[in-house]
Amino acid sequence: MKISTKGRYALRLMVDLAVHTENGGYAPIRSIAERQELSDKYLEQLIAQLSRAGFVRSARGAQGGYRLSRAPETYTVGDILRLMEGDLAPVACGGNSASDPCCGRYDNCATVEVWQKLSAAINQVVDSITLADLVRRYHEKCPSGNCEPPIFGG
Repeated sequence: MKISTKGRYALRLMVDLAVHTENGGYAPIRSIAERQELSDKYLEQLIAQLSRAGFVRSARGAQGGYRLSRAPETYTVGDILRLMEGDLAPVACGGNSASDPCCGRYDNCATVEVWQKLSAAINQVVDSITLADLVRRYHEKCPSGNCEPPIFGG
């Protein structure tokens, strides 16, 4: 399975917000784009989807921008990736059960269990890591908070 730039950049954006709004302020899209070396136009599209889902909130004005709607501990990597990517199953029948088969071969398929176990493993990993975990990792790798180039990858 391959996560698209949409999912990877949305995760970077959320980590950036968690790091740079820890004191309750708001971060302008332009500042995030500069720190992350990404297009502000593309980030605007991502932030709109995150906002519609209630993951971020906005404020207008000179001190405006965006911030997380909830505490970083309440967001998992899986929440963010599934919002942006949809189902994370590597194949169509990875998350399906016999009550919702992906094809006519489901009942006799020798490989469906492989896809289901792989899907479960992916979900276990992404659901076990929170934004707070990633913020802690950021502070460990960049204690000054001003690393060049930015250390959010992906």
